[in-house]
This record gives sequence, structure tokens and C-alpha cells, in this order.
Amino acid sequence: MHRRHLLAAAILVTLATTLPALAESPAMLTPSTSGLAPVNGVNIHCEVYGEGKPLILIHGGFGSIGMFAPILPELAKGRQVIGVDIQAHGGTGPLGRPMTFPAMATDIAELIKFLGFEKADVMGYSLGGGVALRLAIDHPEVVEHLVLISTAYAFDNWHDFNQHGMLGIAANPDATAEGMKGSPMYQGYVAVAPGGADTWPAAVREVAALVGQDFDWAAELPSITAPTLVVVGDWDSIRISKAAHLFELLGGGRQDAGWDRSGMNRNRFAVIPGATHYDIFMSPALPALVSPFIDQNRT
Repeated sequence: MHRRHLLAAAILVTLATTLPALAESPAMLTPSTSGLAPVNGVNIHCEVYGEGKPLILIHGGFGSIGMFAPILPELAKGRQVIGVDIQAHGGTGPLGRPMTFPAMATDIAELIKFLGFEKADVMGYSLGGGVALRLAIDHPEVVEHLVLISTAYAFDNWHDFNQHGMLGIAANPDATAEGMKGSPMYQGYVAVAPGGADTWPAAVREVAALVGQDFDWAAELPSITAPTLVVVGDWDSIRISKAAHLFELLGGGRQDAGWDRSGMNRNRFAVIPGATHYDIFMSPALPALVSPFIDQNRT
């Protein structure tokens, strides 16, 4: 148990030393609309940028919509980007219910319908990628295209260091909450969360109860029908072999596409060189990958 706490602390130090780059990133675009959406029996904070076909954007653990500030202007060119703060994060804050991937996926499915759309493109990073993946499994009718950034389909997709760190966070969420005070993630949370700093411990407890759980959705992945782009960094926290296997489980890369490309399905796989789990969400390579994938696969 002591080793887990040390590893959890090490991950927090890594976050604290890499995420100050967020403070130096370009200011967020001004949303055309923002507020709380009543969905699935809770209120979920969302912000709308740009105009056109909808793209739901789901951030990573202990983050918020603001994580995507450096790439949001490019993503919002020619489309309507809807940033969502998931349970226990950002402008949504803790919800007092068990934090599960199916519950958060249902939040997003009902949000898409609440906003008046039949379907939307969905892009999720890390924890948000898990939500997006579960959404495509549980609510395929609302997903037009799926983009998974540094996403795990099973707990063992993470490197050992990260697995032990998450188990440490789960084992002692109150110590985690205290240890993160003053970090960029804490500062970002208290600036926008309902109740501010007072709700921080509750938010961390909700996240901690989820991140240490074992799961494996491999058997369900072949059921996904939305064209899917899988993106990983070459030095990610997700094992690169597991990211490639995710692509294969979706039917990708299992055979030679042939001279006429007839052996290729609509799913794609990309590795961003020089990218880590802690900066991939800011990479300018992301919009350059995501926009053509969505636009070229538009039905």
C-alpha cells in the first residue's frame, strides 16, 4: 500500500511539472453558449464554439474543457465544437452518484439529444476517451464519428507505473486531494467548479472510486459501428501495443488493404511522434488528423 502511495505521488508530481504549459497556452475562445444542461437526472456543464456539424469534446482526468485551448480554434473551424465537463470535473463538479463510464456515456448521449442533434462526432482524451468509447458501445445511434486519444479499453492497457499510481489514488483519495492543492489541475478546478475549493475533496473521491477499477471491454469493441480514429503518442501512458490492438479489435490493420484499398475499412490509426500522455491533447497534430478523418468519412 505504501508503494502505491509513492507511485500516486510520483504521478501527481509528473502532472504538476508538465501541466503548467496549460497556463502558457492561448486563451480559450469565447463560447457562443455555455451553461448547465439537465440530462440523465444531473446537470452537466458544456460550452459551444463555432458553427456547423457538432463535435463533442471530452477532456481527460482532473482536467476540463480548457485542456484543449491550444487546439480549439483549429477544431472549431467549420464545425460546432461542444466541450463537456464530465462528472467531478470543471463546471460540472461532483454529482453525488457513483462515477461510472456507463453513467457518463449516458450523460453525453442525452446531451446530444438535449442540444437537438440526432448524432454527433465525438472526440475523447484519456478518461474522456473511455467515456467516448463506452458511448459508442452503449449508444451507437448518437455517434457519427469516434476519435479516441490515448484511450484504454481495459485497465491493463496502462503501463505498470500508471496502474499502480491509479490504485494508489483509489486507496487514499483524501491524501490525493491534499497533495494536488496548488497544482494547475486544482487551480483550474476551483476557478470554475460549483462550490469551488469546498467541493474539491468530493470531486477527487468520485474520480478515485473509478480510476482504480479493473475493466476490459475488448469483447464489445467489434460491435462499434462508427468510423473510428485511434490516436496515441509514441511515449504515451497507454501501451502502444494495446493502442494498436484497439485498432485491430475494430477491424483495422488485419490484412493488406490491396492495390485498390478494397481491404480497408473506415477506421484509422495514428501515432504522434514525440508525444506523451501529458501533452498529446495540446498537439497541433491532432486537428490535422481529426478534421480530415471526420470530413472524408462524412456520409
